[in-house]
Formats: sequence, C-alpha cells, structure tokens
Amino acid sequence: MQLTVRGVEVVKSCVDEARQARLVEVVRDVWRQAPPYAPETPYGKAMSVRMTSAGAFGWYSDRSGYRYVSEHPNGAAWPGIPEEVLEIWREVTGLERLPECCLVNFYGEGARMGMHQDKDEADFSWPVVSISLGDDGLFRIGNLTRGGKTESVWLNSGDVVVMGGESRLVYHGVDRIRYGSSRLLENGGRINLTLRVVT
Repeated sequence: MQLTVRGVEVVKSCVDEARQARLVEVVRDVWRQAPPYAPETPYGKAMSVRMTSAGAFGWYSDRSGYRYVSEHPNGAAWPGIPEEVLEIWREVTGLERLPECCLVNFYGEGARMGMHQDKDEADFSWPVVSISLGDDGLFRIGNLTRGGKTESVWLNSGDVVVMGGESRLVYHGVDRIRYGSSRLLENGGRINLTLRVVT
C-alpha cells in the first residue's frame, strides 16, 4: 500500500520480513566497520540518536556545522553501501544513479529527531529514500518553510519513504518511537537508513 502525505510517498510494507532481517545483518556489518557515535549539533547539544554512514560520504555534525565528510570520526574510510540497500533504492526510484551516502540512524528508547530539511546535498533534483527497521516511529511531515500545520504517520518496520520533486525539501522529523513494538531488533529500538545523492 502506498500513501502520499504532503507529496511525500510512504510505501507501507515495502520490505518483507526476510529482507528486513538481512538488512539488519548488513547494518551490523557497517557498524563493525564504522561504529555509531552521538553527533553534536552546531549549538553544542548532543543528538538523541546514534549514527554512522556508508558510502563515499558520511553525514556529520559538530560545532562547525552540518556537512558531508569522507571519513568516519576515527579517521577510517566509510564502508560501501550494501547491495541489499541499493536494491531498494533501485526498486522505489527506478533510477540508474545510485546514492553516495547511506546515513544509519539508531533510535533507542526516548530518542527523537527534530524537524529539519535535508539540504546539505548539491542537487535537490535527486530524491531522498528512507527505510524503517524495528520499532514504529511517528514521522511528522511539515512544509517547505518552518512552522505551520503538519501531518504525522506511523512508520512500521519495512516501510519506505520517498521524498522527491516538490516534497524533496519539506521539513520532517521523528517525534517518538514505540519502544519494543517490533521484534526485529533483539534489544528494541529503530534503525533508519537514509539514502542520498550528495554531489
């Protein structure tokens, strides 16, 4: 089933349970190569999510600002984006061009993500694809400018979000998760994989 909320496409149950389990395995391999860390906002506040990346670039944040970098904070190159993740990008976008960054966010109990735009990329004509694994997350979708009315939808494990066209720069965030609502991750929590063309 596919929903469209403020131009954002939400493909419900896009990834079946067997593929979800395989994605968790490849994400764990990424974590082993590029351990998750808690980034800091430019305002000096620690984010409640832990993150890492795969691909040619990783998204990074500290007091110097938001940006893409070519190395993990420990100095190592980012691991490649797993083929299992790229398959989903191809399926939902139909594009030959592949993403250059797979941002991996982990939401533990109480974690959230404030309203923001994905705007650190060079070309906004390419979509952003987001894959949900694990616990349900309440995804809020806003407008092209900050403020105003918003709409929310619960994202379940296996759902895929596509933000493209006029919805590419809408404000969005995750207000909360239903901790323990999924059995996919042994200790609970939510993994979000966000795929972006950077250059």
